Amino acid sequence: VSVGSCSPSNNAKSGTLSSPESNLPSPVKEEQAKAETLSDLNAKILDEDWDDIPPSSALEEISEEEAVQIIAEPIPPLQSTTLRDYVDHSETLAKLVHLGVDLSQVEKRQKAGQLLLTLDFEKDIRKILLFLKDVGIEDNQLGLFLTKNPYILGEDLEALETRVAYLKSKKFGNSEIAQMVSRAPYLLLFSVERLDNRLGFFKNELGLSVKKTKDLIIRLPRLLTGKLEPVKENLQVCYIELGFQHNEIQQIVYKTPKILMARKKRLRQTFDYLHNIMGIPHHMLTRFPQVFNSKLLRIRERHMFLAFLGRAQYDPAEPSYISLDKLVSLPDEVFCTEIAKASIQDFENFLKTL
Repeated sequence: VSVGSCSPSNNAKSGTLSSPESNLPSPVKEEQAKAETLSDLNAKILDEDWDDIPPSSALEEISEEEAVQIIAEPIPPLQSTTLRDYVDHSETLAKLVHLGVDLSQVEKRQKAGQLLLTLDFEKDIRKILLFLKDVGIEDNQLGLFLTKNPYILGEDLEALETRVAYLKSKKFGNSEIAQMVSRAPYLLLFSVERLDNRLGFFKNELGLSVKKTKDLIIRLPRLLTGKLEPVKENLQVCYIELGFQHNEIQQIVYKTPKILMARKKRLRQTFDYLHNIMGIPHHMLTRFPQVFNSKLLRIRERHMFLAFLGRAQYDPAEPSYISLDKLVSLPDEVFCTEIAKASIQDFENFLKTL
């Protein structure tokens, strides 16, 4: 740009020339630009609904009427001994309660409460509930099932499906698996290896066929989830102390699996009374092993009443034979009229003399 003469007179006369510095924004122009921007922003704010704009400061004064209308959300307790205190703060717990889960029982189980508080219902729990329904647990049974076994909610879904597939590979039907899982809620927590070892133990230890082993487990699935030591000890008691033969043990256990989980003291006392007091031989006890599931007091009272009446006859070769099954299974009224041939009042009066 040719500026020609630099004298003030020339510049003033032409009015067309300006110095390079005159084209740059001056501090005044910057302030003017900022003011215009703020003006536009304020215009936009004025067009908005002021009710939607939060207070500009937490220290802003409000009226007493506004203050009493503020409802503060309660915070969950930092620590508590009961899950009840967290239900209002946890969607997961609230939905589990709606399903029928008894949190007062769940919190008694080691670390079960902490587990539930870490789970998200939609992300972690819903898929397990759908799996349990596919297995055969009814909707009205889910609450009771999870009360007994809340730990399954923290299990890997793929691992659970693998365990069910294993049971199916062992020829357990869908209804049988549903029955087993319902009666032994911890069953699906056990790995395939452990389940396989348990099935092998009962098959080999008792010398049962595959079919009989499967039937045994269906009737008492807790054999797969309980400890094996009491089972081994009871087998030894039957062999060594009670004097049963191996084939007799097979029959007793197959007919009455609960004998494997009975308390040893009770087992000894019941056998002693049946065999040594009532004179029941081993082969008769093998034929009616359900007598071991009965209360000893019930056996004693009924036997003494029959002995008092002269009707305590347990030999099938003799007249007026009374089977052990009827001795322990019938209600008092039926026992008195059909077996003792006496009235219930006679029986009650006799018991008062004991």
